[in-house]
Amino acid sequence: MKKVILILLIPVCLQVNAQSKDESKGEKKGFQKERLFTGGSANLGFSSYYTSLGITPQLGYSLTNWADAGITFNLNYTSQRDYQNYGDKLRQTVYGPGAFVRLFPVNFLFGTVQYEYNMMHLKYIPANNSGYVPYQSNINASSLLIGGGYAGGRERGNNTYYFISVMWDVSGNTNSPYVDGLGRAIPVIRAGYNIGLFQNRYRRYGR
Repeated sequence: MKKVILILLIPVCLQVNAQSKDESKGEKKGFQKERLFTGGSANLGFSSYYTSLGITPQLGYSLTNWADAGITFNLNYTSQRDYQNYGDKLRQTVYGPGAFVRLFPVNFLFGTVQYEYNMMHLKYIPANNSGYVPYQSNINASSLLIGGGYAGGRERGNNTYYFISVMWDVSGNTNSPYVDGLGRAIPVIRAGYNIGLFQNRYRRYGR
């Protein structure tokens, strides 16, 4: 819970800091439509026994020229063969809301923190004559993803850019969809695109 509160406080602190700087420079203050952005990311993974598909749409706001924050909705589907026995299958659907912060120490690199509350539906299909029985279950789990990434085509005052990121779940929740069977965090690789809103109508901010 403390980690979740920290994530919620970070954008507020950044916004206060940004407003104080704007006031000292005499720049435009308050909410600015041209700072809004949408877009999202997608992930795809597969092997001879594993398939993963997912999308994460987002809506965000550029707090400063070096900080973005927003909300997301996570939707992922995975299918795994030979889970407990040869020929069986485990199917999992994961969905839920989240929030993120991206900080840019330089124009094309960023660190990111993302909180997700995931609701998971699992379905196990045993192999024929295996002795196992089919089952279904619903699990809820929160995740705290921390990592970094690369942003391409990003310019000062423009929040339209593409990005790729790598994150790990540091929450320690064994029910997280981002840990393996031994409870170890696995890398979460996502690629996506930020689309700046209203920037064709208004001047770019910070110019």
